[in-house]
Amino acid sequence: MQASKRAKQLALGAVAIVAAAFTMIVIAQANPASAHGSTTDPPSRNYGCWERWGDDHLNPTMAQTDPMCAQAWQANPNTMWNWNGLFREGVGGNHQAAVPDGQLCSGGRTQGGLYASLDAVGEWVAKPIPNNFTLTITDQAKHGADYLLIYITKQGYNPGTPLTWGSLDLIQRTGSYPTTGLYQAQVNAGNRTGRHVVYTIWQASHLDQPYYLCSDVTFGGGTSTTPPVTTPPVTTPPVTTPPVTTPPPGNGACTAAYAKSSEWSGGFNATVTVTAGSAAISGWTVRWTWANGQSITSSWNATLTASGAAITAANANYNGRLNAGQSTSFGFNGTWNGTNTAPTLTCTAS
Repeated sequence: MQASKRAKQLALGAVAIVAAAFTMIVIAQANPASAHGSTTDPPSRNYGCWERWGDDHLNPTMAQTDPMCAQAWQANPNTMWNWNGLFREGVGGNHQAAVPDGQLCSGGRTQGGLYASLDAVGEWVAKPIPNNFTLTITDQAKHGADYLLIYITKQGYNPGTPLTWGSLDLIQRTGSYPTTGLYQAQVNAGNRTGRHVVYTIWQASHLDQPYYLCSDVTFGGGTSTTPPVTTPPVTTPPVTTPPVTTPPPGNGACTAAYAKSSEWSGGFNATVTVTAGSAAISGWTVRWTWANGQSITSSWNATLTASGAAITAANANYNGRLNAGQSTSFGFNGTWNGTNTAPTLTCTAS
């Protein structure tokens, strides 16, 4: 009888140890280590799920009120507990080669597929924000940033289809940030309305470690929760908004300057800055001819047409009128093979 009682005591003791260990694991998970970071405004998918449900992730109502987060928690809770670790290493700036279409939100199924549930197609909870907003990355380890690449889905984006590179427009490439732990950029989404994805690539400075971050938003409402800040120099400008004041009609001269913002194997990004001369202009047209067979895949802030290697870029309806000495910019993504020589531009004003 005593032996039986002793055996029960040992068994109960073992159960208590296991339960304590499990409790310790859950507590450790609920407080992620200060290792890396993510987009916190507008929140990335897994940061948003952690922020909304971290203290209540077993709540059965999640499946009805937040089904995309529910499937992510069910697939792997560590996707949310480790909201700050969605990165790859050794990409060398060739992001589109490293991250396939349909896997953008998981960083190309990085970390052994830990974040694969973030690629799931559906209507993720979207934060209402204004078209001019402040994007904030919180970096717990203060790695710094070589740059941020900020993309937004094209108007008409369908959340019922996989996110692809072709569904995105590159809106902005920032300069570098110091290791303050908070990296912010003022972003202009142009005239987009409705549901969209803001896709941010944060290139950390401490080593070749880019982070790939999907934030679901709805344009046309809301206010930024973060006050405006001064951002590093922008090498790829945001969508240009109409000038606050309308310059008088004019037909002065203009100049155009070409700058290659980034380049990777088979692809590149470039910006052209148009500047009015000593008199106001009503419109502008920039022309050049590619010397090495380059081609343009997407553009913004201008209407581009190609006739073989000859390219013509005409102003949009909101950035053609410039005061004397005033500048505006347009940009594009392109492909190249072998050599990527900068073209010689001509600018004609009207």
